[in-house]
Amino acid sequence: MNGSKSALRIAERALQKLLPLTEKAASATRHAFDGVTEKALGDDFQERVQALKDRYARLGDDPFGMDPDVAKYGAMVTAFLHRLYFRSEVLGIEHVPAGGALLVSNHSGQLPWDGAMICTALFLDSDPPRLVRSMIEKWVPTLPFISTFFYRAGQVVGVPANARHLLQRGELVLVFPEGVRGISKPFTRRYQLERFGRGFMRLALETGVPIVPVAVIGAEEQYISFGNLEPVARALNLPVLPVVPQVLLGGLPLPTKYHIRFGEPMRFHNAITDDDGIEENVFLIKRTIQSMLDEGLKSRKGIFR
Repeated sequence: MNGSKSALRIAERALQKLLPLTEKAASATRHAFDGVTEKALGDDFQERVQALKDRYARLGDDPFGMDPDVAKYGAMVTAFLHRLYFRSEVLGIEHVPAGGALLVSNHSGQLPWDGAMICTALFLDSDPPRLVRSMIEKWVPTLPFISTFFYRAGQVVGVPANARHLLQRGELVLVFPEGVRGISKPFTRRYQLERFGRGFMRLALETGVPIVPVAVIGAEEQYISFGNLEPVARALNLPVLPVVPQVLLGGLPLPTKYHIRFGEPMRFHNAITDDDGIEENVFLIKRTIQSMLDEGLKSRKGIFR
């Protein structure tokens, strides 16, 4: 019995000594987490959220079910990737107009982190903050739960009628004219633009909004694709199924450094029925983005910095 009491007293004294150390460790962890959070979100995050809510209060009910609170939580997640993981460097964001505009960007990286980083940049780095409405692929609504979150966060199925309505409301609409061709291309074709569709140009002409060319550098190297398992993709009803070894390691993208460049707005005034003129306009946009990519590649110091 005496032995048991002695052991209890020793354990109690040891616990009393450990408690202050545990409290210090917990406090240090909280401070470190708070510091990381502040660095990712910035000290004006709540003001930006409120500015976004005020903007949509003026615009009225969103026809696609966007909820600013859901968009806020989405931004809280992607902010860590934008500022701490990909360490995005943003140039020319002041070129984005205050009203409606089409953001036209290259697309790459197997998964659409490039689109998420463009959207996050416009929310965290633009003054005033803007919510970007991305045009997502038509097969995304078939995904349970994920599709609902996308809608609530402001993303919309990429059909002309949806984009037209948003542009007429003065929204920023993000499109990737390369589509799946761009995001799924192999590593050997990195930073080489695929064929552009023409739908975005017709939208710009119909609505009279400017086009802002966007170039994203860094996404091409985040996943190394060695090809596409087309038969398996068709069996799973997926547009592509790339061969990416990183999937075996948990699927996280490599922490490449993102460089996001916004070009000056471009306006076009062709007739919608002028197919040759539209084709020339599309070629001009594609050439502009390719030039921005080439310039960015020359100026960057490396894939990870």
